[in-house]
Amino acid sequence: MYKHIIWDFDGTLFDTYEVMGRALQLSFQKIGVDEKLEDIISLMKISITEALQFYIDKYRIGEEFIKEYEKTRREMELDQCRPYPGVLDILKEIKEIRRYNYLFTHRGVSSIAFLQKHQIYDYFTDCITSAHSFERKPSPAAILHLVERYHMNPQEAIMIGDRDLDILSARNAGIKSCFFDEAGIICGAADYNISHIIQLFEII
Repeated sequence: MYKHIIWDFDGTLFDTYEVMGRALQLSFQKIGVDEKLEDIISLMKISITEALQFYIDKYRIGEEFIKEYEKTRREMELDQCRPYPGVLDILKEIKEIRRYNYLFTHRGVSSIAFLQKHQIYDYFTDCITSAHSFERKPSPAAILHLVERYHMNPQEAIMIGDRDLDILSARNAGIKSCFFDEAGIICGAADYNISHIIQLFEII
């Protein structure tokens, strides 16, 4: 049904929120601040940038704290973050049947390093990261760039993500959307909802 599959990174391809949350919690503990991990993750799932800004405003933390957090996060992510179960199989299947995987993430080039480390980079036709300086989701700009560059029929393209921003970005670009949430939370704006990546086999 779908020839072009556009993936979000954090919380969709890779299980990263808990590691990012623990890195921030650890950074807080170093300055004597106690924040519950579930609260941190809950905010990050809405928007990592907005979550950091919330804590910057709440605790008046400065640039040095953010630098320390980013350092801790990078160190923990490299060792602990993994693709979700089923990701490798479906990426491989998509390429083998001559369809196309794309990445669209707000994360920087570290996303490429993760794809390479886990030997899935070659399954992607193109990757859009923050380094490309497109407007952030829910802007459709990056998706429309992919649609134009690869001459996609919008009816054959789908965006897979774990946040409302991903779904809205797809809708604004005129393509289909699939919301992924392990807990089974439903996004009413999405065309499809799944709680396990392997369910995509039934959709695409």
